[in-house]
Amino acid sequence: MSLKPPRTPSLTTVLVLCAAFQACGQSPARVLVVENENSAVSKSIAGYYVKRRAIPLGNICGIRAPESEEIPREVYQATVAGGVADCLKSKGLVETVLYIVTTLGVPLKIAGSDGPGGDRAAVDSELTLLYPILKGRRFETRGGVPNPMFRQRDLPFRHPGVPMYMVTRLAGYGFDDVRRMIDRSLAAVNRGIVVLDLKSSSDETGNDWLRNAALLLPQNRVLLEETSKVVYGAKGVVGYASWGSNDPHRTERWLKFEWLPGAIATEFVSTDARTFLCPPESWAFSGWDAKDKAKWWAGSPQSLAADLIHEGATGASGHVYEPYLSQTPRPDLLFPAYLGGRNLAESFYLSIPALSWMNVVLGDPLCTLGKPR
Repeated sequence: MSLKPPRTPSLTTVLVLCAAFQACGQSPARVLVVENENSAVSKSIAGYYVKRRAIPLGNICGIRAPESEEIPREVYQATVAGGVADCLKSKGLVETVLYIVTTLGVPLKIAGSDGPGGDRAAVDSELTLLYPILKGRRFETRGGVPNPMFRQRDLPFRHPGVPMYMVTRLAGYGFDDVRRMIDRSLAAVNRGIVVLDLKSSSDETGNDWLRNAALLLPQNRVLLEETSKVVYGAKGVVGYASWGSNDPHRTERWLKFEWLPGAIATEFVSTDARTFLCPPESWAFSGWDAKDKAKWWAGSPQSLAADLIHEGATGASGHVYEPYLSQTPRPDLLFPAYLGGRNLAESFYLSIPALSWMNVVLGDPLCTLGKPR
């Protein structure tokens, strides 16, 4: 049995609320761009984004961190969190900045213990807590922290009312992937369909979220696949959610979609943001059995969020380590907000239950579809 859909305002109501709160079109001055001065690609991406999005030059934050994707927590504190905190304080931007944008070449994940009470985390998700930390709060490093924006569909994102930074990452399989992603964000329009691809006809929780998303969106803007058939080759796609490689019927790495500018995607996959190192073109999904380990990429056989960006998506979510299904983005919150006019960062973060966890949001935080066409 499907879950009852949450009480959600219509797309028209959301647009009115967005206009009233000025939440949909935040200024470039609200963005801090983090570049790793030890990484050439990080600096190139930061420079391109700042120019294209007209970010004030004073909002560039240079840090000196390792180029490795995984770092120990003490290195994160000293080089990433410490460096970004220094920028915010020295530039007088603690309150002004709402969004922090990291770039390919900035460390991706923090090593540690696994499990629900472990202290592993995504760098970006950990950085979301920097605002309350700068205000004097302290957090346990084990486990996640409740996201104050979760399910807050009508809440304007501003300080100090929402005590967090929204952190997104400009990353893909290199500079060209990210350049195209930035360009697409500036060309985004509110048209096209949202593809919701269930694993099967079962009542698993993730499938219920997908069904509820279909109920909350205009019928003519949804392609809902409830059978074991996998959707490939869809046209005019502005949103996508599925089980990725966790769907046993998904055999092809590439979806071969026609992605529209501004399109976003999310998948219920545990490790899809584990790396931004590009696998060989011949790489394919495999199983978790030991006999398949030689076929894995970056320690896992699962699908990769960077493939979605490479193929043409403008934004996507992913996880650096096991997040558990309950902590993955909720498509029934994500897509109504995004099609209703919320920007990319706010749409993703109001759909994610926890901070200081495994989640990564890829894309330009200011990307917005605007009014439906």
